[in-house]
Amino acid sequence: MTELMTAIAEIVRAGGTTMRQAFTAPDKPAYSMKGRQDYLTATDGAVEQLVRDAIERHFPGDAVLGEEGGGSVDGTRLWIVDPVDGTANFARQIPHYCISLGLMVDGRLEAGAIYEPNQDELFMAQRGKGAWLNGERMQVSGVSDIKLSTVEIGWSPRIPVQTYVDMVGRAAHAGCSVRRAGSGALGLAYVAAGRIEAYAEAHINSWDVAGSLLLITEAGGHVSDFWTPGGIANGNPILASNAALKSSMQDLFGTPLI
Repeated sequence: MTELMTAIAEIVRAGGTTMRQAFTAPDKPAYSMKGRQDYLTATDGAVEQLVRDAIERHFPGDAVLGEEGGGSVDGTRLWIVDPVDGTANFARQIPHYCISLGLMVDGRLEAGAIYEPNQDELFMAQRGKGAWLNGERMQVSGVSDIKLSTVEIGWSPRIPVQTYVDMVGRAAHAGCSVRRAGSGALGLAYVAAGRIEAYAEAHINSWDVAGSLLLITEAGGHVSDFWTPGGIANGNPILASNAALKSSMQDLFGTPLI
């Protein structure tokens, strides 16, 4: 493991430990609402601060953009963190959440990691060096028949309900098994790990995808061009697919894959 990836693994594992301790504490995480179906816990802020402090120690001067604390989207080196992706699950005692951390250098993702503490699963990728799950090389699934595929379709309160319903309907009519588990970062990581064939969402934020997108491409899959102008600050649609269903998923969701 490179020095960079060793540091990233240390950071996300520390964040995951903090989450797991709060999740299993006798006093369950209290939560408030930032908006419609938009949960916030004290752990979100605590983990993000932990990450910011660790990046300052390991990589002084690098910029950080976090879901809770914001930050600059400029700079040669930009870390993008979602301290608790799947906060609704976390807050309501559903063990499906993670920390997401990605590094962009000159506007291009160079490294990413997802850590899910309940199953102790560390998904990591570095550009040109592959993608791994707990040290084992990952590869997207080889399923080539859309009628045998599983697709996760994320929901966002920022889009009309009918848009989401239409996406689910098209996938179901195409024969896909459709799921929604409440963590976009983990859903994308599962594409990389070959557990599902595709992930789609009509709007998602940069901190939800920065740790995951490189996992998919380094594992042999395809993702849409999320990082078009404005994507970092404002979010964009996302589509990710294994290689065998690239054409079918593009046609199904109307989103080009690269």
